[in-house]
Formats: sequence, C-alpha cells, structure tokens
Amino acid sequence: MVILIVATTTDPASFNPANALLSKPGWAPTPSLQDMKGFANGAVRVLLHNSSIIEEDDLDARWREATGEHVDELIFLSKHKAVSSRPALTVHPIGVPHLRNGDVLPQGGKPGWAAPPNPRIGPWLRLLKRIAQDHGLVPEFEVTLEATHHGPITDTPAMFLEIGSTDECWKRQDAAEVMALLVWEGLGLGGGAAVGNWNGENHNKKVLLGIGGGHYAPRHMDIALKDNVWVGHLISGYSLPMEDPSQSKTETNTKDIGGSWKQAIKVAFEVTQMAFPGGEILAHLDHKSFKSWQKNAITNFLEEQNITISRRDFF
Repeated sequence: MVILIVATTTDPASFNPANALLSKPGWAPTPSLQDMKGFANGAVRVLLHNSSIIEEDDLDARWREATGEHVDELIFLSKHKAVSSRPALTVHPIGVPHLRNGDVLPQGGKPGWAAPPNPRIGPWLRLLKRIAQDHGLVPEFEVTLEATHHGPITDTPAMFLEIGSTDECWKRQDAAEVMALLVWEGLGLGGGAAVGNWNGENHNKKVLLGIGGGHYAPRHMDIALKDNVWVGHLISGYSLPMEDPSQSKTETNTKDIGGSWKQAIKVAFEVTQMAFPGGEILAHLDHKSFKSWQKNAITNFLEEQNITISRRDFF
C-alpha cells in the first residue's frame, strides 16, 4: 500500500514542488506508468506526467495494474487560478457532485462524482499555515481551503495542494519549497510522525461537511483551523443548484424544490463517510449564504437523510 503524489511537468506550480521534494534524501527511481517517471521513498511514490493535472483519470487503478501496488491515497500538486490574482496556498477535495449527465465538464471529473476526501486535508491546512508562516510567506500568501471542484476521476481518497494565483506566483521557488516541506513533514518522510492519519480510533471523530458559502469557504475555514478538526467535502453555493419556488407557476413544497442540490449533498456525505470510517460526519451550513427557503429545504433534506446538523461550537 502506497501514497501516490502526482505532478505534471507542464505546470511550474506542480513540477517545482515535486522537484523540491525529490531533492530531499531517500528517493530512488521506481517502475511507473507508460512514459511517466516514478520515484519511491519508503511507502511514498511520486509520479511525474506530461498532461494536464485534471485529465489523467484513474491513476490509482492504473498504478496498481502497472506496479502491483495498491494506492491508499492521492495527493496532487497544482497551480491555482483566481480573478483576484492574490497569492495563495490552497488545499481542497475534488469532485463535481452537482453535475448531471449531459452537463458540461469544464475541469474534468464525471457527473455526480466526488472522490473520497483525503483525511489529511484539515491537519495539513493547519500544518501548511505554520510552515508558510515560518518561511515568511504569510501574510503575502493567503493559506486557505477551497470548495470541492474539478477532476481527475479517482475512487481513492484525494486532495489537491495548489499555489496561486499568477504566473509569477506559480514559479516562486519559496512557495514550491513550502509545499514540498508540507508533504515531507506531513508524511513523516523526515523521520517525524506523519500528520493526519485517520484510523477510526482518533480521540476526536468529528468531521466537518461544509455546505454553502463561497469558493474559499470562510465560515467553514473558521472551524477547519481549530486543532483536531477533520475536514470532508466542502460544497459551495454554486454546487447546490436550486430552483427558486417563487418562479414556479404551481405551489412548491420545500421537498419538491428542483435542481441537483440533493444529489450534491448526498454524494458528498457518502464519500466523506467512506473516507472517515467510524467518524461522526457533521454538516455545517453557511447560514448567511442562503435565502430562507433554501436553508429550510436543505435543513429538511439533511434531517430526512439522518445527517447531523452542527453549530460552530460542536467542534
């Protein structure tokens, strides 16, 4: 069983952190996929390919077929784009659980799919903030979660680590070194204890399932930065399409509100359960981001699905 770190040579925000990681001791070439390069260090593997980071689907299964090694988790290194152009270091789960068959897939994945969130997301967010502060990147760089989005397709617990948000930032060697240190320390490759291992027997079993809010999930971030909090999927408002009942010509019960919002919540909850066996999955709503009819509909649906709704002080 191995941990697979994936990077692409086409993206400096992916390739540079991978190179910085591989410059540390203990790495050796290892059999890999097709014309891709592979490196091994204990139970950790680095895979370098030449495609878009969101286009190489099923790397877990393909790695197992090529090497005989089962992949326990996937960690992708990538660039982050933002209209604001603000320097950022981000962590996020992946999936497009709100999309339906026939919908456009702008950034990979498949309709109604989300990968199990890598349990390290919460602990590594906090570790990333500490390392970035120690290396003087904060406050220039914002350290933040992002909501669940894009591919590639996998059924293995996964997360993205990204450097944003401009070409200049993507090429910053100090940012690349911080991301490399996050992986190095987070996986215990330097001899210390690994960070974020979930075994179902952890003292705190509460797992955040974020629902609503913007892409950077500020109200969910407030919880995720607390010690010992685990983070599952973060479903932003744009991933909860809901048809406004006021636009309907007939009276609409909250249970009958159209859109793929129920699908998105159900998929996100189910794969978060898969990622945290024995965990207590708690739905945290960004109440201020919803209109009253939306909040009522979501709350009713969560209760129907026996999904516990939390307050901030539950964590």
